[in-house]
Amino acid sequence: MKKAFLAIVPAAALALTACGGGSESGSASNDARGPIKIWYSNNAQEVAWGKSMVAAWNAAHPNEKVTAQEIPAGKSSEEVIGAAIAAGNAPCLVLNTAPAAVPGFQKQGGLVALDEFPGAKEYLQSRVGDRLAQYASPDGKYYQMPWKSNPVSIIYNKDIFKKAGLDPENPKLSSYKDFLETSRKLVSAGGVKAAIWPAPTSEFYQSWFDYYPLLAAQTGKQLVEGGKAQFASPEGLKAAEMWKTMYAEKLAPRESFNGDSFAEGKAAMATVGPWAISVYGDKVKWGVAPVPTADGTPAKGTFSDQKSIGMYSSCENKATAWDVIKFATSKEQDGKLLEATGQMPMRQDLLGAFPDYFAKNKDYEFFAKQAEHTIESPNVPNSVEIWQTFRDAYTKAVIFGKGDLNATFQDAAGKVEKLAEGQ
Repeated sequence: MKKAFLAIVPAAALALTACGGGSESGSASNDARGPIKIWYSNNAQEVAWGKSMVAAWNAAHPNEKVTAQEIPAGKSSEEVIGAAIAAGNAPCLVLNTAPAAVPGFQKQGGLVALDEFPGAKEYLQSRVGDRLAQYASPDGKYYQMPWKSNPVSIIYNKDIFKKAGLDPENPKLSSYKDFLETSRKLVSAGGVKAAIWPAPTSEFYQSWFDYYPLLAAQTGKQLVEGGKAQFASPEGLKAAEMWKTMYAEKLAPRESFNGDSFAEGKAAMATVGPWAISVYGDKVKWGVAPVPTADGTPAKGTFSDQKSIGMYSSCENKATAWDVIKFATSKEQDGKLLEATGQMPMRQDLLGAFPDYFAKNKDYEFFAKQAEHTIESPNVPNSVEIWQTFRDAYTKAVIFGKGDLNATFQDAAGKVEKLAEGQ
């Protein structure tokens, strides 16, 4: 989720790609069973779920006990995982593996292809459905178990909308034109500095919370698809033009906000997933709307803000690790995760799978519907470098409005496509 994601600094990005190629599973047999170690996120709600899940597993499997801990502190969880792969002491499982980092970890030889376990592909397909294809690596194998998503949507402050003379129950946000007009009213009459205040900084992942949700909504495609950069397409450029106008008219500030602009009432909207409900629920009278599209037609998707479970090559007892993955992603544990965190398990038909939960928690129903149509970060070589190349172009041409947008994006597209080819 957005709050839990930590930046991969340039040094870490190098760590993800510098080690030798291949994605071998190591010398340990895939049939070996016994104790394993796992890491999970340091998010308090996930820690509580993780401890409960591990206790349930250990009670039923005294000879295959799981030892669990939070991911060790570091500049980023991805840097810590990359360093552990290089040192050969990664845990068997990490329940917080970012899909964008998977190509780098795979290049290090750090991940196990889950396809190697009997029935694994069928298990993944039955749980995730059509969205599973987005998680295949270029060799056609699956080095991650899609686990939980936070489909990015527009959350808005109803009180600020009302103050600006806007209908807080039926906000006009569906098209780029409506979004811009609503943003202008919010800033001119709503008493806020920003209609929306995404981080204008240049870290590669920041595009997941401003531009990428719009690209996904408009096209239903990933940043790179079929070897082609989608952001330089006519539809991709429309989404960029919308954000460029937001910055040019100072509806979205070009400077960073030191804190949470939405929670502090400095911005009327934010791009978030369902994790925000527990964070903002007692602070802001909020509503939620889909990410806009150019002409207001229904969105074709939104960014997943998903985390996967990865199995790491240094694991000795891989058969146990695979069984723990299946246990942690069972319907029972998915339901407990949903109850504990409000994050959406990567499971087909969430509303049908957990009707009692959504009947009692109506605020989450919108996100469950959005979760059926999530778009992931592309699983291609040099993933982090691709995102950074795009972000640099976006920062220049969209946030700061320098140079010709089309030319800048076309130039970046050429670089991105070479990177995606492994060059």
